[in-house]
Amino acid sequence: MLGTIVNTCTILAGGTFGALVRKGIGDRYKDTLFNALGLACLVLGMNASLPNMAKSEYPVLFIISLAIGGVIGTKLDLAGRIDRLNTRLNAKGKKGDNVLQGLVTGCLLYCIGTFSIVGPVLSCLSPSQGWAFNESGNTFLYTNATLDLVTSAVLAASYGWIMLLAAPILFLWQSMFYAIAYFFGEAMPEPMRCELSIVGGVLIISSGLSILGIKDCKTVNLLPSLLVPVIFYLIKG
Repeated sequence: MLGTIVNTCTILAGGTFGALVRKGIGDRYKDTLFNALGLACLVLGMNASLPNMAKSEYPVLFIISLAIGGVIGTKLDLAGRIDRLNTRLNAKGKKGDNVLQGLVTGCLLYCIGTFSIVGPVLSCLSPSQGWAFNESGNTFLYTNATLDLVTSAVLAASYGWIMLLAAPILFLWQSMFYAIAYFFGEAMPEPMRCELSIVGGVLIISSGLSILGIKDCKTVNLLPSLLVPVIFYLIKG
């Protein structure tokens, strides 16, 4: 669990730094940060989805997942609930700035990807000696922590203190895979991880498009899509 704890702490540290310097950043520079963040989301999303599409056993599964998940999310009006909560934040004198959308984007960036899914499994099955940095153990999580340190600072500088809430979400996410590996010896079939990465990558791209103001794809409504590959492989398995 050491790697997960380090990863969580780096998000808290980066988020705290970003939130503290946020007030000193002018609107012109905030626009630049949003543009940089949106472009980063596009690149990271493509990096998560495209390499895994070549490995997919069912190339159309991610399309089905997005369609089914989008319908479920729209039926539950997830995006509308987020928008109304943002409106309440603005009404209470807090700068909403779609901060909850920012939180969702942060959680996707932190949680989706090989490092954050496979990392806890390796940490459990091949534990490092203390802070050792080798090919197994906590290596993936330490690498993920380094990336998240920078990402969390940029996100918090854009959206504020609410981004610190992503830290416990990441901790629970990685702890889930650690616990599964501890009790069952493995986290999930490789094909399932592959499909999750494809769908998650598309959601990150969707967030990037929204941040850049190109197209509001209602990313929150698409979040149930992440459950479809899991359910599919559980039934198949």
